[in-house]
Amino acid sequence: MGKYILKRIGYMIAVLIVLSFVLFLIYNLVPNNRAYTDAKAEMMTQKTRLRNATQEEKDRMFDDLYVEYQRKYGTDTKNIAVKYLRWVGLMPNYYGKYSGLLQGDFGYSYELKNDVVEVVKEPMKNTVFINIFATILALGITIPLGIVCAVKKGSKGDQVMQVVTIIGYSLPSFVTAILFVWIFCSLLGWFPPSGMKTPGSNYTGWKWFTDRMYYMILPLITMTFCSLGSMTRYVRASMIDALSLDCIRTARAKGVTEKAVIYSHAWRNALIPIVTLVVGWFLGIFGGSLMFENIFGINGMGKLMIQSLRTQDFDVVVLLQLFYVAISLIGNLIIDIVYGLVDPRVRVSA
Repeated sequence: MGKYILKRIGYMIAVLIVLSFVLFLIYNLVPNNRAYTDAKAEMMTQKTRLRNATQEEKDRMFDDLYVEYQRKYGTDTKNIAVKYLRWVGLMPNYYGKYSGLLQGDFGYSYELKNDVVEVVKEPMKNTVFINIFATILALGITIPLGIVCAVKKGSKGDQVMQVVTIIGYSLPSFVTAILFVWIFCSLLGWFPPSGMKTPGSNYTGWKWFTDRMYYMILPLITMTFCSLGSMTRYVRASMIDALSLDCIRTARAKGVTEKAVIYSHAWRNALIPIVTLVVGWFLGIFGGSLMFENIFGINGMGKLMIQSLRTQDFDVVVLLQLFYVAISLIGNLIIDIVYGLVDPRVRVSA
């Protein structure tokens, strides 16, 4: 198993290097010049001092500032390999200083006037906060429900559930969200339609948590409901296939209790195809949902990504893309490890 994990980590590092280089190449194609922007900004701050300077002197001063910032950011060369290594933080800049991703320099957001890490921090907290609750709730409901429907296949309860899940699966998420806002906000008045906290409040501790949850309940209900249809049907189908295996019939013939057959034998075999879906679902926690975040006024990762693309805030975009790449690779590693734990054949073949 250890050799299997090390092999997967090696693949992950190789893919991360390749994809980061591709992202860097794309990043260099967009019209974004941090050195030029900073040099221009510094010239504007010295407007009073340069009032009596000639245009030639101004141009010369700007050129000097531009070169200085290029050397600072490691873009004073046309060699793409050198620029990439400086960007990553594996090669020093002109002044001999290492200042790249490995040193925590992820760039600056000129739109929001802050370091990229600080810009991403709050939306990531909000996205994880709401998505982790929705994911746990959805899994806690759909897995037992799917197992019961598979065990009682063809019963009236199973038939009703199939109708309900197919409706939930077929309805677009934004329609469900708008419908829930109309029911719970306009008709019943139970929850606020959007926002993340009481306007003007500055709560801390338990009061902050309860106030945040009051605003998050409706998005949580909506996101959980939208997840029920597909996951329940997936678990049901996987369990039905597992219950039809020869080993299950053998276990029943040997007198193994039905509970042990379902939860020890059948469920373990059903887990193999479900693992990919469940882990992918958890990875979605970090991606955010643009549609839900816009409808419910949540400042999350998906909304930040679209906002940064619209305003051409490319340092933020690149960091988010790198983050998604890393999360996807880690997710694949987790899937491989879980496969090895669930299916002994994977460990043997690895």
